[in-house]
Amino acid sequence: MKHLFQTKSLAQLTAEASSQEHGMKRELTAANLIFLGIGAIIGAGIFVLTGEVAANYTGPAIIISFLIAALACACAGLCYAELASMIPVSGSAYTYAYATVGEFFAWIIGWDLIIEYLFAASSVAVGWSGYMVSVLKGFDIHFPEEFSNAPMGYNDITHSFEVTNAGIINLPAMFIVILLTILLVVGVKESARFNNVIVIIKTFVILCFIASGVFYISTANWVPFIPENTGTFGQFGWSGIFRGAAVIFFAYIGFDAVSTAAQEAKNPKRDLPIGILGSLIICTLLYIAVALVITGIVPYPQLGVPDPIAVGVDATGLTWISPMIKLGAVAGLSSVILVLLMGQPRIFYTMSKDGLLPQAFSKIHHRFKTPYVSTIIVGVLAMALSGFFPIGVLSKLVSLGTLLAFAAVCLAILILRKKHPEYPRHFRTPFSPYIPILGIVSCLGVATFLNMYAWITMAVWLSIGLVVYFIYGAKHSKLKQSNN
Repeated sequence: MKHLFQTKSLAQLTAEASSQEHGMKRELTAANLIFLGIGAIIGAGIFVLTGEVAANYTGPAIIISFLIAALACACAGLCYAELASMIPVSGSAYTYAYATVGEFFAWIIGWDLIIEYLFAASSVAVGWSGYMVSVLKGFDIHFPEEFSNAPMGYNDITHSFEVTNAGIINLPAMFIVILLTILLVVGVKESARFNNVIVIIKTFVILCFIASGVFYISTANWVPFIPENTGTFGQFGWSGIFRGAAVIFFAYIGFDAVSTAAQEAKNPKRDLPIGILGSLIICTLLYIAVALVITGIVPYPQLGVPDPIAVGVDATGLTWISPMIKLGAVAGLSSVILVLLMGQPRIFYTMSKDGLLPQAFSKIHHRFKTPYVSTIIVGVLAMALSGFFPIGVLSKLVSLGTLLAFAAVCLAILILRKKHPEYPRHFRTPFSPYIPILGIVSCLGVATFLNMYAWITMAVWLSIGLVVYFIYGAKHSKLKQSNN
């Protein structure tokens, strides 16, 4: 059992990456990685959750929630950049944990990332469905509500799942997941080109919304800026602000997705830090600007809808821009789903290469050079989740998974600085150990404001993961075999 806490050296990780002669193609530049990050970050956070969080938790003070989330993300992003420049291997926080705290904890982080990416892709697909149905209405095509809404919901008061009367199944959400899964099987280069085009479109749409909406802001909508707490923890007041920060945190998963593409980057040691930090800075500025505009245009109680940006545009009376905003949202959410569905299979791929998952998860298509088996598995699971659960249920678990993974990455920096100061670092996290410590404290602190459902579900998921690890992973571990 000694291998459970044994770590991989930097030399060993790099050798494994370079020895994969029939592995994935190195096609991605620094610009591609920035676009991948923006593609994953700019999506449901702006187009969907901004409205839900403002209406249910924060009011206009959602801006403070974004700043709190951005602070935690900035600390984690700096730590990610250092680790990505040192360990240019796919696997994200899982790989970093393997290099610092050993196989057992790496498994826990990897298992955590599985549910994080699955639920993230599924929740964004639900948001995509809401905007697509709205677009179809503009063309006088009315998609049946029972086939565009999930049948399951969650009651925050009783902490239980409930069957709602909203719908039977969310078919548009399932459709987009399957379509993008097929695209990812075909190839990463083609997927990156598609993502680049979509990122340009949605960034242009967001800038148009900000530029046009700023003239329709009514400061009366910002009063009170922090609505008084309703008497329930997490519903407005400062507890609502922190819960809002926790809920929207999953929108920042994008720079984690950048690190999963390490083995497809042309120059990962240089390009990964650029992709991670560049996408984080750009997206945080856009988030804050959109939050200011939308809460200034529309009274926050009216924003708890699947398409809040469209509601904001309609409130300005600029009906000519509404179709463009909705189409931009559909395109933008598509790129988020794409990047998330791309990231998860690559974590599967790395865990499988380590022997912790069956070899089928690391099978590469002979023609397309993509991990097609794991891509299809992830696509099918995400399709099922998006068809039966609403975004309010899915997003909270994603936020918890993201916060825990980010805290683990910050911890990895502290450990590596202590254990292996000799490792070459092409990027160094500034003000260490203060930045990593602040990242750990802020991530875990925000996580405590998530509801009971997220913690119970994560505990159940991790329990299943431990069973899988000790039944299969621990017995087939490549690290264990190398020690025998």
